[in-house]
Amino acid sequence: MRTITIGINDAGQRLDKFLMKLLPDMPKSLLYKLIRKKDIRCNGTRCKGTEILQKDDVLTLYIKDEFFKSETSHTFFRASGKIRVIYEDSDILIVYKPKGMYAHGGNDRHAVSLIAEIQKYLFDKGEYQPDLEQTFSPALCNRIDRNTEGLVIAAKNAQALRTMNEAIRDRKVDKSYLAVTSAPLPKKLDTCTAWLKKESGQNMVEIRVKCPDKNWQKICTRYHVLAQNGRYQLVHIDLLTGRTHQIRAHLAYLGAPLLGDPKYGAKHRSNEENQCLCAYMLRFTGFSNTALSHLDGKEIRCELPDFAGKYFPNTKL
Repeated sequence: MRTITIGINDAGQRLDKFLMKLLPDMPKSLLYKLIRKKDIRCNGTRCKGTEILQKDDVLTLYIKDEFFKSETSHTFFRASGKIRVIYEDSDILIVYKPKGMYAHGGNDRHAVSLIAEIQKYLFDKGEYQPDLEQTFSPALCNRIDRNTEGLVIAAKNAQALRTMNEAIRDRKVDKSYLAVTSAPLPKKLDTCTAWLKKESGQNMVEIRVKCPDKNWQKICTRYHVLAQNGRYQLVHIDLLTGRTHQIRAHLAYLGAPLLGDPKYGAKHRSNEENQCLCAYMLRFTGFSNTALSHLDGKEIRCELPDFAGKYFPNTKL
């Protein structure tokens, strides 16, 4: 038998969803069987699994130890905890992910991810105590490609994570990017629509100007050329839709692939090792009646990325 007291970060979710996180190796059929057999109780009484957990609820679990996660060292301890913080409050962090770093664990099991660095940073500050948490850990609300740099949002607590994820789904967080293209775009300012489809078996997408069938997704990209240096252009980009590789593939389709992009810019070889793309600005709107109301109307931006300064040294944002 095990007894678990629900903390603030586990409150507000359904009992069965909480148990699935707590016991990831347990088959769902067995979990619901244990609930029916009264082997799982909430505050000493029989439960159905649909109950919404409240802070200080006490769960009694008559479950074999083999289904509980063994106590292991936390992987984030390998991280340095040194991150570039752009904004921080009691609920969220906005940090600058450098190019070449995975947002989460990637194919390289020895690489330290951004979320590991964030968790170590918060652990060192005393704001994250993993041994006191049942299922929650600080998490990213958005992600960017390994070779894209720029702003990433992380939530410090479960309520902030739920609120921010919902806001992003409802498009209350506007994201702007800076890019250097390897060839000029057709216009100085334009809003372009097209259709995108991920190629099966490949980590690439295809763009068409007309929708071939129902398997294609509509995309919309707005760009504004800020400066030009020979064939290179510094471009501000607003994503009006957010699809896989949308910026990279759409700009390439328009004849202006990102400088340094190995997938979509193969015809425009350069000495750049990484694609020149930075998520440099976030705008928060419609947050006034949420748990993150203090963010409403805020605009968070970073400094001009190094690759932009390299090709456009006199440009100021």
